[in-house]
Amino acid sequence: MNSTTLFYIIIAIIIINFIIDKILDALNAKRFNDTIPLELNDVYDTTEYQKSQNYKKTNYKFGLLTSTFSIVLTLVFFFFDGFAYVDQLVRQLSSNYIIITLLFFGIIMLGSDILTTPFSYYKTFVIEEQFGFNKTTRKTFVFDKIKGLIMTVIIGGSILALLTYFYKIAGEKFWLYAWILITVFTVFMNLFYSRLIVPIFNKQKPLEEGSLRNSISNYAKTVGFNLDKIFIIDGSKRSTKANAYFSGFGSEKRVTLYDTLINDLEEEEIVAVLAHEVGHYKRKHIIFNLISSILLTGFTLYILSLLINNPLLSEALGVATPSFHIGLIAFGILYSPLSEITGLIMNWFSRKFEYQADDYAKTTYKAEPMITSLKKLSKNSLSNLTPHPAYVFMHYSHPTLLDRIRNIKKQ
Repeated sequence: MNSTTLFYIIIAIIIINFIIDKILDALNAKRFNDTIPLELNDVYDTTEYQKSQNYKKTNYKFGLLTSTFSIVLTLVFFFFDGFAYVDQLVRQLSSNYIIITLLFFGIIMLGSDILTTPFSYYKTFVIEEQFGFNKTTRKTFVFDKIKGLIMTVIIGGSILALLTYFYKIAGEKFWLYAWILITVFTVFMNLFYSRLIVPIFNKQKPLEEGSLRNSISNYAKTVGFNLDKIFIIDGSKRSTKANAYFSGFGSEKRVTLYDTLINDLEEEEIVAVLAHEVGHYKRKHIIFNLISSILLTGFTLYILSLLINNPLLSEALGVATPSFHIGLIAFGILYSPLSEITGLIMNWFSRKFEYQADDYAKTTYKAEPMITSLKKLSKNSLSNLTPHPAYVFMHYSHPTLLDRIRNIKKQ
């Protein structure tokens, strides 16, 4: 195989991925007007249903625009040797291999962010605003961008610098050093994400003493679950959409409830949602996901180590001098079909785990408030109640609302 052949293989992968995504989007869009299943008739009234239809159609059209812009930009960058140009530029700025790698990815990511920010702005302040979801101020939007950029530079830059260093000094064992680094980082983030990262973007405070906390504590005792860290996060600062999540393990385990969730649901429904989150912990889903992520990372890095030294990767992108950063770009695209397969497998497990967590909530608490909470959350986010099965299979990490309710109702 020569570099030209490899170049067109990379282009083919990009285009095929795009075509598959657009076919799935179109199939899903054809189901927008399907009759709502009988079990979900009470989710929307006529006006709300029309609003949800308009929301789905608006997002579908906007998604077509953004994804088409993205692939055209990507293909232009490939065909006009954009990577080679950036590579030449950074080599003029520095001769240090770590600095070269950091500058290379920094320029590409900054350029991409500048080009995509208008779309993000439109999505937030036009589409989400139009349908009553947006609570983000322009000041918050700008500060989120700045904070995200700073975190990317500090955290992402540090990891990338170490990976580049390991590549230079460790040779064939590069992937092992990289695997250890990313594993330590992953475990650390799982433990301390809510304590260290969340406060940068949101305010969170312990759930106050009162009826809700007592109900949660009473439930936790019935399942032998020591839960003293229950936090409320100001999700309403950015959106009206509600959420809850479990993070950490051991002494660092905590449940975080969005303030919008507390405003939207009744007390029993909130406890049911929390029971679902406890179910994830009790069924070891968090540990499974963590171990799976670590193993998949190791596998990916091992495959990377077998290919990264091949000069064809750099030559395919028009760069004469083989380098770690150019190899990473080419590898990322060549690996994407395999990544899609592992993603499908992890989504299958995720949907299975959601059923198990629902079952746990049903058996250790109550079924009815679990069902009504799911319906309310779907209604308040204008969710699609009739997604296409192929779209669900490829993209959904959670089962559909209909499937979850049918599962909960099973004896």
